[in-house]
Amino acid sequence: MSSSITVRTARRRTLRVAAAALIAAAGLSLTACNNDDTSSKSADRTTTAASEPGSTGTSGGAQDSETKADSKAGASGKASSSARTQTLADGSTAKISKLGEQRYQLKIVSKGSVVATLETKGHDAGLDANGMYVVLTLGGEVHSWMGGEHQGAGTFQLAGGWTAKVTKTGDARYRAQILGKDGSVMATLDANQHDVGLDANGVYIVLSSGGVISSHE
Repeated sequence: MSSSITVRTARRRTLRVAAAALIAAAGLSLTACNNDDTSSKSADRTTTAASEPGSTGTSGGAQDSETKADSKAGASGKASSSARTQTLADGSTAKISKLGEQRYQLKIVSKGSVVATLETKGHDAGLDANGMYVVLTLGGEVHSWMGGEHQGAGTFQLAGGWTAKVTKTGDARYRAQILGKDGSVMATLDANQHDVGLDANGVYIVLSSGGVISSHE
């Protein structure tokens, strides 16, 4: 009788241990499943966040847009900086812009208004601006001065040892032959109803359509 009770007691203990082991195993399985679900949901949330507009994943696109905008602003700034200004002999301002290879434009600004425009088109340009003479060279250099005029047809001594032989060729049309020290023609200026200018090796010459010639070095 006593041995029978002992066997039953041992069997009950064995069943209890086995049941406890099963419960523990089930608990571990549930924990593992929960962890897998949590990891999967976290990964899904991360993927969704990376693909949503305005999220951290799309900040690179926004930065690219800002970079493009900054680049355009920089390009515009550079374009503006290509123009320069220079004060002329009468106190007005020259605004010089490069238009192309050996092509420059000069705008004379006085009291906020553009009063004259010069442009080099394959040759130097010049202007008689009411007694102020301006030359714009093919290299974009600007020279201005006042005085030193000669009027009408005739032969005149210019700065730098040059001589000008001026003739009238028509209404508001004059021609000036620039002569060297040996009397040979080194250059010719034709003012055909508009003023012309010349850089003669560092001596600047303007011939107006009114027959006024002036030089400066």
